[in-house]
Amino acid sequence: MRPYRSVLYVPGSNVRAMDKARTLPVDALILDLEDAVAPDAKAQARADVCDMVQAGGFGHRPLIVRINGLDTPWGGQDLDAVVSASPDAILLPKVAHADDLLPVQRALGPDAQSRIWAMIESPAGVLNAATIARADGMEGFVLGTNDLAKDLGARDRADRLPLQGALSMALLAARAAGILFIDGVYNAFRDEDGLRQECLQGRDLGFDGKTLIHPAQLAVANEVFAPAPAAVDLARRQVDAYEAALASGAGVAVLDGRIVENLHVEAARQTLAKADTIARMD
Repeated sequence: MRPYRSVLYVPGSNVRAMDKARTLPVDALILDLEDAVAPDAKAQARADVCDMVQAGGFGHRPLIVRINGLDTPWGGQDLDAVVSASPDAILLPKVAHADDLLPVQRALGPDAQSRIWAMIESPAGVLNAATIARADGMEGFVLGTNDLAKDLGARDRADRLPLQGALSMALLAARAAGILFIDGVYNAFRDEDGLRQECLQGRDLGFDGKTLIHPAQLAVANEVFAPAPAAVDLARRQVDAYEAALASGAGVAVLDGRIVENLHVEAARQTLAKADTIARMD
């Protein structure tokens, strides 16, 4: 039940930002060697990111390293160096087919501690999400909404209506395979209201959390993707009602005029476990 409410991109070329990330109230970090790093800074960023991973000191925050695509001049060197550094996960961009993951799987080997995450950011990636999600070593999807919208020719709308079909297809694939799914970034990092609405939409769709581009976005994501006090209270009462019904031999548990079934109790226990984990982290 480790939470991934907030997953912050940190430029691999910014040592100061990576060092500061050790103290931020963030659930996970993506140390980025791809989009956030200029071509002439790639080699130094690679070395700095690997040094940061090996130095540790990030507490409960999983470290995910996004490498450059393996079809670029930097991807192969990124992969070799990052595998040796052994972060919690390696994030491969622009994954369109399960076979795209084969070089990462071979580099990690069967006994590696690092897991694999995939950027789903193209029509092909969405259409092949089910097989990608079931690939060996996969732990999570990150949605690349900017690239996906560009490839679809979709209009930019606050409700993301043009992306809804793709969001749902990729989410179904992730849930069927039992892996994490983190929503894409919200670009206007000073627009707190817009960020909140997009987080609420992602939460209601079923995403585990949101990728973020600025520390100013952390508080909103952490709040929205955490169980609300009312949800925690309801979950606790559902578990109590169900267990009381079992203890008394009643065939059915009822709470607030509604039947409480095993599926409700399973979801309630997940809510309580997540809330407890967040409380201990805080």
